Amino acid sequence: MIDIAFSKLAIIGVAALVFIGPEKLPTVARMAGTLFGRAQRYINDVKSEVSREMELDELRKMHKDVQDAATDVERSISQNISAADSSLHSAWDGSDTDINPLMEPPTFDQSSDKSKNFRKKKLAATSAVPSWYKRQSGHKSRVISGAARMAKFRPASARKSTPFFH
Repeated sequence: MIDIAFSKLAIIGVAALVFIGPEKLPTVARMAGTLFGRAQRYINDVKSEVSREMELDELRKMHKDVQDAATDVERSISQNISAADSSLHSAWDGSDTDINPLMEPPTFDQSSDKSKNFRKKKLAATSAVPSWYKRQSGHKSRVISGAARMAKFRPASARKSTPFFH
């Protein structure tokens, strides 16, 4: 608002003390404080009133936009319903000259293309899994040592039964 430093306030206070006098200075200071407070309240009231008016204008504009959007949606829905109604009546009457692609079954080429695309999409979705992991699924994943593997796959004739303690 007003930029007044402490030094300026001190000069104003000394001048007021000299010109007004020490007897009337407290009452003048109170009156100046109340006038200053009233001015601040008035300015704040004006600011709040201006901001309220701006918000009210924004709300009116938003309300108008929402109403316009609602009427556009209502109009498009009514047009779609009337178009569907007319197509339904024309299909019921049998006077439909347009061929509907959804009414005839897909050909073999169309269905095979669709299945290929599905497989491509499925592979793309699961491509984060490494191929070596895909090949390994279902296998045992237990790791055994080399000596245990040799003992497991050694022929029975080559096995010696040695005593553990001599």
